[in-house]
Order: sequence, then structure tokens, then C-alpha cells
Amino acid sequence: MCGIVGISAVVNVNQLLFDALTVLQHRGQDAAGMVTLDNNRFFLRKDNGLVKDVFRTRHMARLPGNTGIAHVRYPTAGTSSSAEAQPFYVNSPYGIALAHNGNLTNAEAIKYSLFSSDRRHINTHSDSEILLNVFAHEVSKTDKQTLAAKDIFQAITRVYGRCEGGYAVIAMINGHGIVGFRDPHGIRPLVYGKRQSGDTVEYMIASESVALDALGFTLARDVAPGEAVYIDQWGKLETFQCVPGIKTPCMFEYVYLARPDSIIDGISVYQSRLRMGQTLANKILREWHDHDIDVVMPIPDTSRNSALELATRLGLPYREGFVKNRYIGRTFIMPGQAVRKKSVKQKLNAISQEFSGKSVLLVDDSIVRGTTCQQIVEMAREAGAKKVYFCSAAPAIRYPNVYGIDMPTCDELIAHDQTEAEIEQLIDADGLLYQELDDLKKAVSSLKPEIKAFECSVFDGQYVTGGIDQSYLDQLASQRSRHSRGTEHGGSFVDLYNEDENT
Repeated sequence: MCGIVGISAVVNVNQLLFDALTVLQHRGQDAAGMVTLDNNRFFLRKDNGLVKDVFRTRHMARLPGNTGIAHVRYPTAGTSSSAEAQPFYVNSPYGIALAHNGNLTNAEAIKYSLFSSDRRHINTHSDSEILLNVFAHEVSKTDKQTLAAKDIFQAITRVYGRCEGGYAVIAMINGHGIVGFRDPHGIRPLVYGKRQSGDTVEYMIASESVALDALGFTLARDVAPGEAVYIDQWGKLETFQCVPGIKTPCMFEYVYLARPDSIIDGISVYQSRLRMGQTLANKILREWHDHDIDVVMPIPDTSRNSALELATRLGLPYREGFVKNRYIGRTFIMPGQAVRKKSVKQKLNAISQEFSGKSVLLVDDSIVRGTTCQQIVEMAREAGAKKVYFCSAAPAIRYPNVYGIDMPTCDELIAHDQTEAEIEQLIDADGLLYQELDDLKKAVSSLKPEIKAFECSVFDGQYVTGGIDQSYLDQLASQRSRHSRGTEHGGSFVDLYNEDENT
């Protein structure tokens, strides 16, 4: 899961890109990067850390140009080294920079063909660098000094023929413009919008609509699965359906990843979470009709919408029993289990008055590794709770994710090969309840009936792109073990055509 953005404007875009990245910071807190284009020269800044720390005033002053792309990263493949922060860049053909959200499921096969057939070298463990080189190679086949939109669309069509998995991409081609495209299933989100600046229309492509809102752009629509959107250097926008698409958005975007004020594939994330709370309340009424719950509390922040609606439906008080330290990042997307464990009690503090002598129902958006849940239940008991019940707005996560979310191995998932009773015991809850998958699908699809299917592999083990079997998952686990995340730091700031100017 990462956040990507590209802007074509009539003014310098460095501040616009910075503002967009801060809005998309929830999608990645490991690294940030930005490339701008000015007078046919790329300017790059990227490093490990939050957006506000990576881009200081001195950096922003050295990122000129009215076209640019940017990225916030949390690592799913490769390491957390700043060398693998994005965007990536290649100088041939034309000069291309690329930012990518998602994961290629055939990355190793592509990497081999890039070396053996295309004579291209991959210098990192990141599949984003692989995707960039595939795109660059297919663009080079055009063999023209100046590319037309149809040439770029044909190149992307060939990229689709080589790349499998879930991905959303924004690339910038020197002397030409910005292009965005989305995998044929639309697993990872991508939208575009526009705003008027005098007589000129400015365009923006981003992972979530909330980034457009924050910068005053009007949402046009989602980039369709298998579609490419191209904005040339004169600000003209063209779109093309490169390959047939089957809209199958990632369900976990609605459960956890996206901001509640975003709209993804025409579905309000906020409204979808309200409906998750409604369906979960209905299950409690069916299965726990004689419950002794005194109060409903969310695990801040993502579960608030569901918890409030659940409490309303049950006719129970809703209370904020935990206060969140907002200077601690999202523990789910922190690299390394040890870091996650350490962060939970730094992140949350219990208000003992809300727990003392009560039977408390804690609501979370999902349960992934279970470590956080266990510590939160412990905190509730220490705060004086008589009983602690736990429920999840999502079904049990039993299978790895291969499309860009950090759930890559079964061993790390508490629900894999465990019954609900066993999980309840592991997190030391007095009761545990999961959302039913069919109820989750109905809750989200009811807001956009045209969407008939979702990517739900973490819940049901069904991988919509195909080609994912146990041997693939075993190989993925082995790679994760070998490429353990490092702690290397050190920024890069380069005028890609003249390094000496920016030392």
C-alpha cells in the first residue's frame, strides 16, 4: 500500500505535490519522494521518513517545474532502505520517472526477461523498478523522437501483456507529459480530477479522491481498470481503454486502508464503514442476543465509523475509551513486528473511568497479526473493565495478500489455521465476533450495485488475477525472510542531469 500523485499545472507543482502527499500520508509512512520537470530536466528528492521530514524548505526550492509526480511508501517488497524510495528513474528512452502502488505477482519472471532479452539491469529488490523498466522498454519500441498519445497507449497495452498483479502507476516522460494507468482488475485505486486556472485546465491523478479535494481539484472519475490517462506537456488530456477491464476493487481499501472522506470506484469509504457497523450489529443481535455489554468503544481511528453505527443500532452508549497519540504512526503499516509491539502502548492510553466495572465491547476494523488486539484487551482489563468483548468489522484474515498489502505470510496471521474460539483465547477476550464475508460484501456493494465483485483474497483465499498457488506463497515467504527490512538511512537529492549543482 502506497500513495501516488501526479500534477500538471501552470505554476510550480512542488508545494501542490507536498500538500497532496501529506493528505496521502496514511498510505505510507516509511519514505517519501518527488520528481519535478523543468526545462527538460528532472529534479528528484526522496528519503526515508514522513513527508514533513523529507521535504524541507531548502529541498522545495530545488524542485522547480509545473509538472511532477510524488510517492509515499510503506514497504511490501524489498527493504525500507532509502535506495528503494520512489519515484524511480531511467534515462532511456527520453527520461522516465515512475511511482507505483501495488505489487507485481510475476516480478521474478519479468526481472529475468528484462535481463536476458531486454538487456536491462535491476538494481534493487523493488518491483516498482521492474515495472519502470518494462514501461521504458515498451516505450523505446516506438523509436520516434516525439511520442503521440497513441504511441504511449500502445506501449502501456504491451505493459499489461507482461505485468500481472495489482497496481496503479503514474509516470512522467520528459518532453511529453504524465500518464496514469491501473491494473485490469482495478485492485489498487486511482482517480483523476481537474481545476480551472484562468483559461487553462490543470489536472491531477492520485490514489484517493481526498487528495484532489484538499487541493481544490474536482473529481472527474476513477481511472477504469485497464485504462490509461495521459496529460501531455501542453495540458491536453486523453484517455484510452488499453485492455478489457473487470472492476474488482480491493475490499481492504474500504475496511482500513483508505481515508473515510475518500470515494473509491463511486463508493464512499465513510458510508461503507457505517454499513459495516450496521451488519455487525445485526450479527450481534443474532448470536449474542442475551449479551451483557454496557458500552461500545472503538479502537481509534479507522473503526470509529463502524463502532458508532453499531452502538446506535444496539441502543448502547458509545464512548471513547482510548486516547490516541497522534505522533505515532499506524502500527499496521510499521515495518517489523518488534516495532509494532513497542508502538501499541505508546500509541494508545486508556481512560480508566470509562472502563471501571463495565462489560466493554471493543470494535476494531480488522484483526491481522493479533498482537495489537492482545495488548489492547490487556490495557482494558488493567483500566478496570469487568469483561472485554472484541469484534472486528472485517472477517477473519486467514490468507496472505499478494497485491501490495503487508500480509505476505500465513505465519504472521493470527487467524490462519485457528478457530474463532482459539483466537478469542489467544487475545484473552471474553468474547470474539467477526463480520461475515457475505455481509461485508453486501454492506459495500449496496452503495454501488454495479460493482459485482471485490478482491477479498485475505478473507477467502481467492486471488482474482490467477496464478497464485501454495508454491508461489511459499516462495513469497522465503523472499520476505531473505530480504528482511533494513535500517539504512540517508537521503538522495539529485538534479538528474547535473549532480554537482545540488551537492
